[in-house]
Amino acid sequence: MTSRVTITGIAAGGDGVGRADGRVLFVPRTAPGDLAEVRFSTGPAARFAHARLLRVLEAGPSRVEPECPHYRRDDCGGCQLQHLAYEAQLEAKAAIIADAFERIAKRPLPAPPDVRRSPAPWRYRRKISLHLRHEGGRVVGGLHPWHDPSAVFSLDDCRIASPAVNAACRDVVAAADALPAAPGLRATVREAEGGVTLVIEGGTAWRDPAALLGRVPSLVAVWWQPHEGRRRLVADRRPADEPGASFVQVNAAVAADLRAHAVERLLAHAPATVVDAYAGSGETALAIAARGVRVTAIELDADAARFCGARLPAGSRSISARVEAELPRSLPADAVLLNPPREGLQARVTRALDAEHGRARAIVYVSCNPATLARDVARLPHWRVASCMAFDMFPQTAHVETMCELVPEGT
Repeated sequence: MTSRVTITGIAAGGDGVGRADGRVLFVPRTAPGDLAEVRFSTGPAARFAHARLLRVLEAGPSRVEPECPHYRRDDCGGCQLQHLAYEAQLEAKAAIIADAFERIAKRPLPAPPDVRRSPAPWRYRRKISLHLRHEGGRVVGGLHPWHDPSAVFSLDDCRIASPAVNAACRDVVAAADALPAAPGLRATVREAEGGVTLVIEGGTAWRDPAALLGRVPSLVAVWWQPHEGRRRLVADRRPADEPGASFVQVNAAVAADLRAHAVERLLAHAPATVVDAYAGSGETALAIAARGVRVTAIELDADAARFCGARLPAGSRSISARVEAELPRSLPADAVLLNPPREGLQARVTRALDAEHGRARAIVYVSCNPATLARDVARLPHWRVASCMAFDMFPQTAHVETMCELVPEGT
């Protein structure tokens, strides 16, 4: 079915939202105010449908020409909002967060949160994952089109990735003959102290991984996750005190801003003890401990937990464990910092936290997924949202970091 639709907003995930023929339509690559011709198919009783944009008949006021050729030419799925002016991106993300709290948490925020802008809307990203595959006698290294996760286009220059990451990606693709033999591989390049690191996923045999260090000049460490078995470090020329493969702030400037605000909100409650759950390599735990607070940092990754623990002062500690198992044992504490993965908190964690409403003074919850954040807040009925703000860690994409400060009900 073909229809005309006016786009009224942006949904979680970045699709434009409009209504046609009594249905809510989700239309990728559209902007608020666009009058668009779209095509969709759905059953007669369906209330929602995903539509394909055929053409923009009238552009909305926030629509701009995307900067990246891959976004226009290859339908790159890495970004979702390049066709929106930056201020409109921030407004969309604020609305997405507010909508999640209204629909999922059933606790509407007094107003959409402020979204703190990134100092660099472009060239900020310090990590990128490439898909490598053999096509027509050559190796193609790139990303997926948003509408076809089985396809890979050749990446020349990612406009949100840093120059160092882009250069290393090109070098890795050029040195693909030095990688494990496999029909397809995943290569994750991260900026690190003194160069870049690489994680290769896939393959069953790798004859000489150290040879890759000579082919990629900026490379300082290589991990390999074979098709079967555990990930392991296979080449390394870093200082001995560097953290492991998984921990790098994708947008360093925004991460520092978020960390400063999280520490500020925690310290506003004058805690003597803090539990930092999902602590990573411990930058926030260190900042809190430096203010004389006793910190218990919980992190599953053993390398990161050791790196954190080696730097914490006496009286604080770092534990390598699952938060689900360790957090209840680490309570009570005056305040708790949470920074879980996208799937949010397990129910046993929210139960343990809700039971602390009579002892703990605050929870500061940092989330990269407004939907699971709102769900988890709904599971904390004895706590209320005292403040909520957001940070644009990933400009040009639909992703946003949200920080909620929760205090016990009645305070």
